[in-house]
Amino acid sequence: MSFDDGGWGAILANLYARKADIVLRGYSGWNSRRALEVLDEVFPKDAHVQPSLVIIYFGGNDSIHPHPSGLGPHVPLEEYVENMRKIANYLKSLSDHIRLIFLTSPPISEVQIRKKLSATQSGRTNEHCGIYAKALVELCDEMNLKVINLWSAIQQRDDWLDVSFT
Repeated sequence: MSFDDGGWGAILANLYARKADIVLRGYSGWNSRRALEVLDEVFPKDAHVQPSLVIIYFGGNDSIHPHPSGLGPHVPLEEYVENMRKIANYLKSLSDHIRLIFLTSPPISEVQIRKKLSATQSGRTNEHCGIYAKALVELCDEMNLKVINLWSAIQQRDDWLDVSFT
């Protein structure tokens, strides 16, 4: 998790201690649909101080294959892209000076995840995560937004299958 010791959020909070307030709003198991539902509560338009930078990181749960029951965190690709567009537009409306950075979902090691969960339990494939990552990169390019393609960047490491598990 980003806020755990060694997580990227905790590292940022430590680096910027007494220089900037780092507020982490990560919720395990959430997807872009649920985030959209609470966006105005987490980032109220009438707040006295608006954020300078927001890092948006959804896609991992959205990209899980749909559960046969229809329940679960899966969000269809087209809806995911539109949710991310709405999130970007809402956040940009808060301030002329707000900066946004989107992070794609990271790759997953299917071998490692199957050690913990059966294939039917996880519903995750690296290929499917890549489809969602590519769609987010294309949206960010279209909207002239900053994006870090974690899915591609992490796989540049020769040892990524041994060190990455999501």
